[in-house]
Amino acid sequence: MAERSLTRAARNLSLTQPAVSNALRRLRETLGDELVQRSGQGMAPTPRALAIWPAVREALRQLQESLIPNEFVPGEAHTTFVLAMADATAAELVPGLTDILEREAPGVTMRVVPLSTRDPRMLLDEEACDLAVGYFPSVLADLTAREQSGEPVPFMHQRLYDAEYVCVMRQGHALASGPFTLERFCSARHMLVSFSGRPYGFIDESLAALGRKRQVVLTVNQFFTAGRVVANSNLLGVMPRHFVRVTGIAEQLVLRPLPFAVSPVHVDALWHRRSEQRGAHSWLRQAVVRATGQAFAA
Repeated sequence: MAERSLTRAARNLSLTQPAVSNALRRLRETLGDELVQRSGQGMAPTPRALAIWPAVREALRQLQESLIPNEFVPGEAHTTFVLAMADATAAELVPGLTDILEREAPGVTMRVVPLSTRDPRMLLDEEACDLAVGYFPSVLADLTAREQSGEPVPFMHQRLYDAEYVCVMRQGHALASGPFTLERFCSARHMLVSFSGRPYGFIDESLAALGRKRQVVLTVNQFFTAGRVVANSNLLGVMPRHFVRVTGIAEQLVLRPLPFAVSPVHVDALWHRRSEQRGAHSWLRQAVVRATGQAFAA
């Protein structure tokens, strides 16, 4: 279910592929269902498999935690962590995380995957990543509301830093000097960074509250791409101020405060509650906090 592949499952289990195939056959006979079927280059679960997987996964997790000591020794560990974050966030945090790994946990590997949503709870629930780092206002509002109503809250979060967003344009742009009014901002042509591809973001929400809108003519899904586009065009972009310094092209850009108020952009780490007491996950969260401190102390 996790790998969607007999070959990868056999590798992870340290078994031969025929052994895994035989085990799967016995499981199919016991449950009276195919469980997984070939689909393209991999395997796709049946509705029955999808229905029972959450309970099976939780039972396996509890069994694993009962048999394996919770103590995590970074210098002796050989594990992989998966983090989901945008490229702007990764540019700030990954250098510090790399330094921590090299000094404290040389056997640990880390994978950073693109954050393509403002609601990564499904990724965390399906264990597609261990930790998501980003701007999740609707998620945190929902979790707070559930907690206040007494509902169980399956996700945890921690504030890492606050991001200040500014308008970014190329050197020599017509709006790089002189009054930068709301009218001039809305009259310009804009580029939007959208992880999901949706051509509407929190800046557009703030403008809508004022009864205004801007013309978004280009949408990209990476801040680094956005920086290059802005530096070589007349499009305006809105980016985190801290990100501009790590683009490598900061000298080609002009930063101007937004001519209207926007809601604070809080960057949080989000994880599933089932990981809360795991020694390895606790170390990972602490490493991210330390890397954040290094990045923003500079």
